[in-house]
Amino acid sequence: MFTRSASLGLLLASTALVGPHMAGQAAAQPADVQLNELSVEAAGQVVTGPAVSGAGGNVSGGDGGNSSATSGGGGGPSGVTGYVARISPTATKTNTPLIETPQSVSVVTREQLNDRNVQSFSDALAYVPGATINVSGFDPRFDQVFIRGFDVLSNQGTYRDGLRQIGSGFIFPRIEPYGLEAVTVLRGPASGLYGLGSPGGILDATSKRPVFAPFGEVWFQSGSFDRFQGNFDLGGPVEGSNGTMAYRLTGVRREAGTFIGRGTNDDQLNIAPAFTWKPSADTTLTFLSEFQVRNTPATVFYYNDPGFRVTKYYSGDPRFAGLDQTQYRIGYAFEHRFSDDLIFRQNFRHYGIFLSAKYTSIDSINEARTLGSRSTGYIREGLVQQTLDNQLEAHLVTGPISHTLVAGVDYAHYGLSNRFGGGPAPDLNLITQNYGRQFIPTPTLASPTRQAQDQIGVYLQDQARFGDFILTLNGRHDWIFQDNRTTPVSAVTRQDDTAFTGRVGLGYVLAPGLVPYASYATTFTPQVGTDARGQAFKPASGDQIEAGVKYLIPGTNIQTAFAGFDIEQSSILRTDPTNIAFQAATGSVRSRGFEAEATANLAPGTNLTIAYTHLDFRFLSQTSFGGTNQDGNRVSGIPSDTYASFLTYAFPTSSAFRGLTIGGGIRYIGTSFADDDNTVRNPTVTLYDALVAYDFAAIDPKYQGLRAQINAYNIFDRTYNTCAFGNCFRGAPATVIGSLIYRW
Repeated sequence: MFTRSASLGLLLASTALVGPHMAGQAAAQPADVQLNELSVEAAGQVVTGPAVSGAGGNVSGGDGGNSSATSGGGGGPSGVTGYVARISPTATKTNTPLIETPQSVSVVTREQLNDRNVQSFSDALAYVPGATINVSGFDPRFDQVFIRGFDVLSNQGTYRDGLRQIGSGFIFPRIEPYGLEAVTVLRGPASGLYGLGSPGGILDATSKRPVFAPFGEVWFQSGSFDRFQGNFDLGGPVEGSNGTMAYRLTGVRREAGTFIGRGTNDDQLNIAPAFTWKPSADTTLTFLSEFQVRNTPATVFYYNDPGFRVTKYYSGDPRFAGLDQTQYRIGYAFEHRFSDDLIFRQNFRHYGIFLSAKYTSIDSINEARTLGSRSTGYIREGLVQQTLDNQLEAHLVTGPISHTLVAGVDYAHYGLSNRFGGGPAPDLNLITQNYGRQFIPTPTLASPTRQAQDQIGVYLQDQARFGDFILTLNGRHDWIFQDNRTTPVSAVTRQDDTAFTGRVGLGYVLAPGLVPYASYATTFTPQVGTDARGQAFKPASGDQIEAGVKYLIPGTNIQTAFAGFDIEQSSILRTDPTNIAFQAATGSVRSRGFEAEATANLAPGTNLTIAYTHLDFRFLSQTSFGGTNQDGNRVSGIPSDTYASFLTYAFPTSSAFRGLTIGGGIRYIGTSFADDDNTVRNPTVTLYDALVAYDFAAIDPKYQGLRAQINAYNIFDRTYNTCAFGNCFRGAPATVIGSLIYRW
């Protein structure tokens, strides 16, 4: 049997591969870097190009030798022009063109994030096919995203720089979008390379990394609900390092309220230092770190009347409120090229998160609707995790077939401690709405519960090319060891799982840029607990069949894709129909539909993205908590049809409006059910966003780099609620943010 000690021994042995090869002679680094469509020469700092760019991006970390990004898994997308990325390693852990990847992949580039002035990680996915956000309405506490109907957050499907971000209970790492170079969405199972996870797919956030040319930018923002924010991003080569060292420092400071009022905040401090040492053209070591403090409301819930009606009574109270989360991460990305045909990579991260949350809840309202009966909740949690991924990439030829092989071993560990306390709170006077005017006692915390998990996985992938055929084949075996302790004196409950998963995909280059493909992939997710017979739950398992076609129009930056898919996940937990006091791992769901996507860069600063999704996501076998059969019902909160498109237009330099960029977006969210019993439907919602920006270099070249930008979201102030899982939540109203940006 594969034990923990054997697992760690294998990992330590794998790191020894790189020891003798890290030293090398310093080599001059390529100096050309793209900064807002300007060519910056690092050595001479000569700036050429058009005076007015119209682009919303800053430094691209993914292209060219000037970047510290590694070449494969964890390194992020490349071939980026505007909103279009041609290459991503997320689906294969190699630099594979998107059109040659036998699964659906979307990339949200830095320029798109800047143009839309994305304020949360989940909002970054608002214009991506297959992704559903705001299922629980406005919620600044979590980065919750559903892909093809499956919850990515709770299924541990969020990655940063190719490494899993682990969360559990109420505590999950938060991602600041300003600190990202890009966000990549891989739709469909990814267990064949990454291990346990969501059948719907994974999200991979690529951190900003140093580049070997000096640059900088600052943002000053002000907006709705007393929002004030400052961002900075600066870096370049280390003076005196002879082009072998570079640094980058990114930060955000925000003080803001929310539309809820009642003393709720959305405050944040984030600082992310990064450093790269590149002693030779073949060796790169990048240090990545971050410290972040956030304060948000611990509840965003408004009391629901029967019949899925959201009242005006906010459940929280400023006298006993707030979710304070402190997190840090420190890690590195290492790459050494033994030759063009043999590359070793190692990515490591240590993460710590600590949370304290206090909230009140309105449990009921009296018949006269004058008093709300309330209770309190108090949560303290801590989570520490380590993740390590070793990759060896090789290129070889066997007869007429060329191969790109990736072999790897990765390890993940986390330890979670949780304490909870609950108690009574004074009634809320619904007439005077006396929020914050009564003393609310802090409940006593119960003894801590503790959970620890270790995962070891070994994987192998072959991308074989024979003529115009591209075959992708991978397999992975995982061992999961999990310990649970409900109290400090209780016995440890041990649960071990093992699983083999994989993927096979075949593409054919039908014409230049045109690739139809088909693939089959499997996934698994461990489930903690026991059934009525005292037997441990087996892992949930799933598989997907996907077929589609991708087209990159030759000679352009226009990329399109269409895919149909069918996912089935079985052995999920449900109420045991023979004993509703217990759960049984006998449930199943099915997600099938199709997606269409187009992304285009038509000119500097002029971009278009279009996404449409049709989804049929329903239970095959499920029982409600009350014992009601839900077989065949649609899963609540997941719309059947969504459409989103965002367009920007930068007036050319020959225009009288040179320097001006305008843009807008539309987000259509189709109907869905409010509960899993399918008794009430959510109405359709259409939201509109807008952008207006001006580059002052159009007035005078001495203002080069100065830009003003206004972003508006839900510009027609559509009032809407979203109901899911039997509860209803309020959506965000119209929001406007103005920014003054300076880049150099």
